[in-house]
Amino acid sequence: MENFLELLKSRRSCRRFTGEPVEQEAVADIMRAALMAPSGHRINPWEFILVEDRNMLKSLSVSKAAGAQLLEGAAMAVVVVADTDKSDVWIEDCSIATILMQLAAEERGLGSCWVQIRLRKDAEGGSAEENVKLLLGLPEHYAVLSIVAVGHKERDSKPFDEDKMQWEKVHIGVYGGK
Repeated sequence: MENFLELLKSRRSCRRFTGEPVEQEAVADIMRAALMAPSGHRINPWEFILVEDRNMLKSLSVSKAAGAQLLEGAAMAVVVVADTDKSDVWIEDCSIATILMQLAAEERGLGSCWVQIRLRKDAEGGSAEENVKLLLGLPEHYAVLSIVAVGHKERDSKPFDEDKMQWEKVHIGVYGGK
């Protein structure tokens, strides 16, 4: 990428993948970005579970009622979890790590999509998070924030249209300040 703003402009959620495996060097770069994420007091409550097994990806794709089906077609998924005993800001810490993974994937020309798990339901009204915890054997005091689908893009998306930027949401000094 030419610069950071160009990277941000080109990163779009990708829900369709070619099925081609992600190169191990790219996987390492994505995980390197996650592990460099800032966290409160540098506690690093996050942990990452890399999933490439087709059967597990299929199981994860039905762990919530809607929005996870794309996992079945991804080359891999990174399940973002946290040890909730370590930090009270684990949600923020995991969120930062998640977006850094997505930016690292984009920089490598890969597509990604954030699949929200925390506070989501499955088709029967149960907890999507509990489904993922059971599938992956997570300890009780661990929480699941998200799953990041990663793979080679089936097609490129148009970059973010800067004409649609909502500058009215930027306030100077106080709310409503122009």
